[in-house]
Amino acid sequence: MFPLLKDIIVLDLTVALSGPFSTQILADFGANVIKIEPPAGDFCRTWGPFVNKESTFFMSCNRGKRSMILNLKSSEGIALFKRMVEKADIVSENYRPGVMERLGLGYDDLKKINPRIIYSATSGFGHTGPLKNKSAYDMVVQAMGGIMSITGPETGEPTRVGPSISDIIGGLYSAIGLMMALYHRSLTGEGQMIDVAMMDGLVATLENAIVRTLYGGAIPGPVGNRHASIAPFESYMASDQYFVIAVANPKQWALFCECIINKPEMIDEDRFRTNELRLKNLQTLNEIIKPIFRTRKADEWLELLDSKGIPCGKINNIAQVIDHPQVKAREMIVDTNHPAYGLIKLAGIPIKLSLTPGKVTRPAPVLGEHTSEILKELLSMNEEEITRLVHSNVCSRAENHEAIPKE
Repeated sequence: MFPLLKDIIVLDLTVALSGPFSTQILADFGANVIKIEPPAGDFCRTWGPFVNKESTFFMSCNRGKRSMILNLKSSEGIALFKRMVEKADIVSENYRPGVMERLGLGYDDLKKINPRIIYSATSGFGHTGPLKNKSAYDMVVQAMGGIMSITGPETGEPTRVGPSISDIIGGLYSAIGLMMALYHRSLTGEGQMIDVAMMDGLVATLENAIVRTLYGGAIPGPVGNRHASIAPFESYMASDQYFVIAVANPKQWALFCECIINKPEMIDEDRFRTNELRLKNLQTLNEIIKPIFRTRKADEWLELLDSKGIPCGKINNIAQVIDHPQVKAREMIVDTNHPAYGLIKLAGIPIKLSLTPGKVTRPAPVLGEHTSEILKELLSMNEEEITRLVHSNVCSRAENHEAIPKE
């Protein structure tokens, strides 16, 4: 076995979450990801919680990378970056459209230096369209992308999805695009630009909300924990806590009525015999189901439901997820040693490849930790050349980056 992307060099200019999440996926599978940071560092280094003054938020989306500090506001810094592009396979950035072009580092500029370069640009609204220059964070995209309008209680205010879902989706689509571009290049030798908008990614995940709007005769709103198109498919209260069930087909409905709630007569009852009828009469259905579920503890119901193959689950908090035996068995919480903290736990790698599995090889880097190492390795610079760049405020190293003027 060998790291799948071991020969791929990534120049990672990304900040915050969407871009770093994308390049972290490449690092997990062996890519040489060089995180190029401004003198003040990726600004998400200022987001807590902190351990020994290091951001655990930053650690969660930058593992497996090496950090160098490069001042792209200096002409020599720009020139140095272009030299690095000559040796690289991928450049990844998530600035607003136009920022890299103003620096002379847009895709059209870099492909002249290296026609094989693959350029990934992740932004809020993409590089085309009337909103291409608009600033965006996840909250803004969740609002404008419609997902907040269908999230939350039926009678409540629009609700943000807990995780920064548009950032994560944007990062995932960027990583998929990079894999396809690498495959295309392996066939043709050509690089290309990947333009991923967080809002595009969010729209692509709205699935039944879009078809219900176009073909269902109404604009969807929030429906709480129930499914808008399937019933019974929601959370219910047992005698001690909430749990969820998902009865999605006729076989499951028959098992549910006969074996779970002990009401076989409901299987073919006119009000409930089809999914469409169950949705139409959901209030009546729940008036029957809810009192039954309150007669036993959740674990009892879950054991019975599982025995009949009916999808169900306890509503876990995050601590319970971290400690869950399935999560542990799948190695979805992993340990790594951080130079400023020691042993730290992070989310693991969800893509399980049988021949070329991913691996968390190193923790997220301290700011500027690898500047000298990278310049020596990639550009064959000696210590004297590197020291001159440091004194000229073009580059910096971990031990002296605080002396560099902040942006």
